Formats: sequence, C-alpha cells, structure tokens
Amino acid sequence: MNQKQHIETVVHKQSDQEKTNYKMRLNTSIEVARYLSTQGLAFRGHDESESSANPGNFIQLVKTFGQINPNIKDVTLNNAPQNHKMICSNIQKEIVNAFAMEILKEITSDIGDSTFCLMVDEARDISMKEQMALVIRYVDKSGSVIERFLGVEHVTDTSALTLKRTIDDFFSRYGLSISKLRGQGYDGASNMRGQFNGLKTLLLNENSCAYYIHCFAHQLQLALVAVAKKHDHISSLFDFTTRVLNIVGSSCKRRDLLREKQSEKIIEALNLGEISSGRGLNQETNLKRAGYIKFML
Repeated sequence: MNQKQHIETVVHKQSDQEKTNYKMRLNTSIEVARYLSTQGLAFRGHDESESSANPGNFIQLVKTFGQINPNIKDVTLNNAPQNHKMICSNIQKEIVNAFAMEILKEITSDIGDSTFCLMVDEARDISMKEQMALVIRYVDKSGSVIERFLGVEHVTDTSALTLKRTIDDFFSRYGLSISKLRGQGYDGASNMRGQFNGLKTLLLNENSCAYYIHCFAHQLQLALVAVAKKHDHISSLFDFTTRVLNIVGSSCKRRDLLREKQSEKIIEALNLGEISSGRGLNQETNLKRAGYIKFML
C-alpha cells in the first residue's frame, strides 16, 4: 500500500545509487589515467597487492583522490565491489585506448580535406617486436605547419608490401585518404626508397603527387659519416668524444671531478677577462638563489 516501501521502488533507488557510484569510480580512473598519460609515467607497480608499500602510480593516485574527497574513498578500491573496482590492467588499457581514439579523431578533424605529408620509420620496442611509427605534417587553418604523431603499428616484417598494407589499413580506420598525400619522407633503406618495389614507389603508383623526400636527419648522418671517413681529424674528434663520454659517464666521481676542473677553468678565465659572464652564461661566481644554497647545504 505504501509505494515508497514497494520492492520496485527500493530496487530502483539502489540501481540509481549504483549508477552514481559507478560514474564516480569511472571518472576517478579516467582522471588518474589522464594524468599519468600526460606526464608519461608508468601505470602499474611491481607489487599491487593490498599489503604492498608501493602498489604503483595508478592505485596510489586513486588512494590520494580518496584522501582528498571522502565521497571517492567511499566507492573506490576496498569499498567497491570486488569485480567492479575499475583499476585492473584491462580497464587501464581501454581508457588509454579511448584517449588515443579521441586524439586521432581531433587530428583528422583538424586536417579535414587538406593535403598532408607522411613520415614513416621503424620503431622496435623493448620486446623486440617490429613496429612502424607514423607521423604526418600538414598546414592548419591558420597557416601554421603542424606535425602530429599518429601511432605505432605492429608489422610482421619490414618489407615494402607489408608496410604499404599497414598504411592502407591505418588510413581506412581513421578516414585518411592517400589521394590527399603530397609528400612522403623516409630513410635511405632499399625497402623504403627502392625505385621498383620500395614503399615510395608503391605510393607513387597510387598517387603520383606523393613526392618522396629523403629524411634530412638521415642525410646529415650520412654526410657526417662520409666526412669522418675522409678526414682523420674529424674521425679522431668523434672517437675521442665517445671515449670521454664512456669513461666519465660511467662514474659519478669522475663526473664530479670533471665539473670541478671545468668550474676552476671558468673562474680563472673570468678573472683574466678572457670570457664574460651574464644571464645564462658562465655564472659560476654569481650569487646563487636561496633555494639552491639551501639545497647545497
């Protein structure tokens, strides 16, 4: 007779409360994942058990949010249902993947119907899987040249046909068209710039306006190698620099000793008037900031 105490009314209220709790847990996980992704920090820890002193950045940030906001603490971690905590690795990956999808949608929306250039290079990860990194350059509506990283695609091998097929699949997924391609930049490997079967040729066969440009960074590297091979002084310079970096960089004591010697030389040169001091230039003898002095003490 009392509708407020009817079983359907009670169930409906509980359902609304569960929806509210679910949204709070989800929003907390999203904000934590957003922060870690923006800062480029690791999500998971070595030991994520309840007794762990350092369960990882993701869980630790969820705890921190709960300490700041009691409402979050009441619905997350141990206060959440065992199968609905929203902190497992699969949930984290789904959230990050959703971020990536939204970013790619924004990039493709910014490109619109404009033309763009494609840059491709190998990006082997720590697990030794062959991957292909894709970057595009285009001119936005304000006339500025924009360079955007699109993503990393796993490839079974680095043959030109496989790379071309992967690019086609990637373009079809995100609404990009090869007909809008006006430039392609790779290194000088045969599978990339081959005249008959290279990736450059495969794209040119489909779009003759996709002009190929050899990557300037690789050109500079090749030029430095060629010059170093023909001039003993330059070759000796790079060899000597490599040895100094290996010897000094492997020891903290050697680094401190090198800094002390360099500081003494700069102070001596300043006293003799051989070099000048100013903002961002040879300020070893200038007054240090209070925070720096406190840190040194």
